[in-house]
Amino acid sequence: MKSKLPDVGITIFTEMSQLALDHQAINLGQGFPDYNPDALLIQCVNEAMLAGHNQYAPMAGVPVLREAVAEKMARLQAHEYDPGDEITITSGATEALASAITALVHPGDDVILIDPAYDLYAPVIRLAGGTVVRVPMMPPTQDTPRFAMDWNALEGALGPKTRMIVLNFPNNPTGTILSDDDLAHLERIASRHDVLLLSDEAYEHIVFDGESHRSLASRPALAERSVVISSFGKTFHATGWKIGYLCAPKSLSAEIRKVHQFMVFSVPTPMQHGLANYLRKHARLEQLSTFYQQKRDRLKTGLEGSAFRPLQSQGTFFLLVDTSALGDSKEKELARRLTIDHGIGAIPVSAFYEDPNAPQANHRLLRLCFAKQDPTLDRAVEALRAVPGVAA
Repeated sequence: MKSKLPDVGITIFTEMSQLALDHQAINLGQGFPDYNPDALLIQCVNEAMLAGHNQYAPMAGVPVLREAVAEKMARLQAHEYDPGDEITITSGATEALASAITALVHPGDDVILIDPAYDLYAPVIRLAGGTVVRVPMMPPTQDTPRFAMDWNALEGALGPKTRMIVLNFPNNPTGTILSDDDLAHLERIASRHDVLLLSDEAYEHIVFDGESHRSLASRPALAERSVVISSFGKTFHATGWKIGYLCAPKSLSAEIRKVHQFMVFSVPTPMQHGLANYLRKHARLEQLSTFYQQKRDRLKTGLEGSAFRPLQSQGTFFLLVDTSALGDSKEKELARRLTIDHGIGAIPVSAFYEDPNAPQANHRLLRLCFAKQDPTLDRAVEALRAVPGVAA
């Protein structure tokens, strides 16, 4: 059989999670919490089931949830989306991304990805007939201990075939967020080039140190050409529910819904009603950043002075650690040894590049997920601190 994706195997997340399971390691690799959603949210979903909301939902999502999303976006990003024509409830951010790329990218189109890039984007672009063009972020330095956008490189990569730029902020895996200056750079680029923007904002409510999430929806000049995607699963500690949403101008939404309706048609009805009720009555979105910042700081403080030097995480529930003290091994080799020999699962940042074995993909960095219970983090810190560094 001729494969459409001959070079694609299982994801690094599946591979490293299975390795962690095989060796009974603490899994700080795959990005999911080890605690339940708010009991009030579960109650809201249960009440929806008991109330009879158990059959197919409307293709675009139940109206009350789309309205709740519109209210949230207006309140937090000052952008008015029409819940009838511009908001679609999806089977997680994954399906939203896949439907948007499939609908809007045509054979021969170029699509720009920012490396390190989440591993879903490139295969879906290829399935749509597009060509991936990669632009690397500037890697961390001693003076700037985090990744940063290179806007000049991004604009330099644009050409006559460029159809779309895919952005992911707060960024997985780097934890970088967009600043006002970043949005201004993007506005200038968009004003000079006729491109669409696909913005993966799954970690929109997890931003640290008093900063706020700056959505592409917050700038009218960007919103008019942007598809903004997010995840209820990431926001409400319910990744297994696979419910997300997509906001876009009416013309773009109409095309995306053509794909969405034949990919999944609709998503679970009781979850939608439960989420709508929870968003309006119980949701404490403003508390999420504080909740996760405490976990970030618990892991970061615990690792200071160890062989795993923590970098700056501005958002998401991931912390990058510099492993230079452990030698020159490629990141994946180190991640495997860490799992097998020391009982800690991690994700190599090199896995988010086109060629994970290339020198420019290996910055001696691992991604650790701190969306874990405090005792889990404490055990992980103890194990990581016991890993000896290489003598200078």
